[in-house]
Amino acid sequence: MDSLIIAALALCSLTAPAHGDKGTSKARSCSDIRQFYSGKGFALDGVPQFEISGEHLRICPQGYTCCTSDMEDSLAVLSRREMEGLLKEAGRSLHTSLTGQYKAFDGYILELINRSAISLQDTFTATWGLTYSQNSQVFSDLYTDLRQYCRGSNVNLEEVLNEFWARLLEKLFYQANRQNVIGEDYLECVSKQIETLRPFGDIPRAMKMMVTRTFVSARSFIRGLVVSGEVVRKVSQVQLSQECMRAMMRMTYCPHCRGMSSARPCANYCSNVMKGCLANQADLNTEWRHLAETMMQVAGRFDGPSGVDAVVLSLPSRISEAMLTMTDNMETINSKLFQACGNLREGGTSSTGVDEMKRGRVTVEDRLETSSNKMDKLVSDVTVRLRDLQSYWVSLPSLLCSDRVATGTGAEEKCWNGMSRARYLPEVMGDGLASQINNPEVEIDITKPDMTIRQQIMQLKIMTHRLKNALNGQDVDFQDTSDDVSGSGSGMCTEETCSKGPRLVEPITDRPVHYPYPPENKKVKALANQNLPCVTIYLLPLLILLLRR
Repeated sequence: MDSLIIAALALCSLTAPAHGDKGTSKARSCSDIRQFYSGKGFALDGVPQFEISGEHLRICPQGYTCCTSDMEDSLAVLSRREMEGLLKEAGRSLHTSLTGQYKAFDGYILELINRSAISLQDTFTATWGLTYSQNSQVFSDLYTDLRQYCRGSNVNLEEVLNEFWARLLEKLFYQANRQNVIGEDYLECVSKQIETLRPFGDIPRAMKMMVTRTFVSARSFIRGLVVSGEVVRKVSQVQLSQECMRAMMRMTYCPHCRGMSSARPCANYCSNVMKGCLANQADLNTEWRHLAETMMQVAGRFDGPSGVDAVVLSLPSRISEAMLTMTDNMETINSKLFQACGNLREGGTSSTGVDEMKRGRVTVEDRLETSSNKMDKLVSDVTVRLRDLQSYWVSLPSLLCSDRVATGTGAEEKCWNGMSRARYLPEVMGDGLASQINNPEVEIDITKPDMTIRQQIMQLKIMTHRLKNALNGQDVDFQDTSDDVSGSGSGMCTEETCSKGPRLVEPITDRPVHYPYPPENKKVKALANQNLPCVTIYLLPLLILLLRR
């Protein structure tokens, strides 16, 4: 029986194919892969001079090859690192764009507030004289609160406006009754009468409605740009899986190992690899689109007669009009306040405050030209950008494949399909994690989504919900919108300032696993697999059994 086994093994050796994909007796030189491998920064120690048998390979096809196990592992890690670099670069470009939009809007809103404050100071100094100069802090505090609100501070806009009108009522009442002794308790009583007394007419209510709606929308929109940029930054730093690394290796560097360095991936093959690698990222698509659409709706309210610039720049004239309303009705207002809070005792200054206040009864005109053209351009630019970005996450695979796949006449028949130069047969998968259940290139557990990306999907949902509230004029607290974006409104951070430190590529601790293609591509694979096991080996047990009989 021993002699029979020896004979069978000899027969096996005679039927085995010769070196090389074409079955030639002469092994091919590995000079190309040695030059390529060295150019990637790897040492040539252990790199074959000529092709060797590829049974040791766990990612690339196991035909004759110029790659050792160590080379395969090193190139696999390199393929993942390069892919992650491309994703970071794409994310950095988008993050930079969103940061630019954020800075443009944030800077312009603050510019409008500052211009409005300067306008008020200039005109009120000329028209209200001592009444303004002695009470300028009331007005400066209002603008300070508006700035802080737009920058994301925990400021209640309605309380700010209510406090402003209450303080203004106290100051004007005191100015008009300077001949009397007025204590703090009395002034507190005066401010409490503002709702029933309505000394400023309907202006505070109308101004509160316009300012609240305008500033809530502006802050929400700016915050939406910040959150969008942070989502892009964080998702772009998500590490690709081991399964994706193997798929990238098979597509990118396995042709070099097979001596086909000029072979480029088939278009559909590349699509399936990228869709599998970026399946979790594609799940951002729905909420990303919702956020972009809602932000465009909010931006649509920024121009026109009730837009941001018109509202902010009209504040001085509206406040002046309210002050004029009170001074015109001071006698009636005094009478009602004396009834509610009690009579005043004389003993103040000799001059009458009402006379001094009337010296400045000149309607404040807004000297600042509206900046509608600038706002129109900002809105137009950001709307175009948001519309272009709606499909960003699902377009990444085609974007990353665009400059690496085979093109030209006959490309589909001569492209690299993962096993050889031949047509790629499997169909292209859909977008998202659930669609990858039958992906032939990347094995994915669709029940285990990436948690970092899931958290960012939730951030998008929260931001969209708050933007929709802003469309309805509902104030929004952004203190807990993101886990590392401060409420100070300082905006986006760069990758250098946000990252905790360099991310190291984790070493491969287990040998890569070869994942088979679906049945429809077996014919293509068979063409490339030239190192088949000897059929005689499978006949030995049958021969031994027959001999024993």
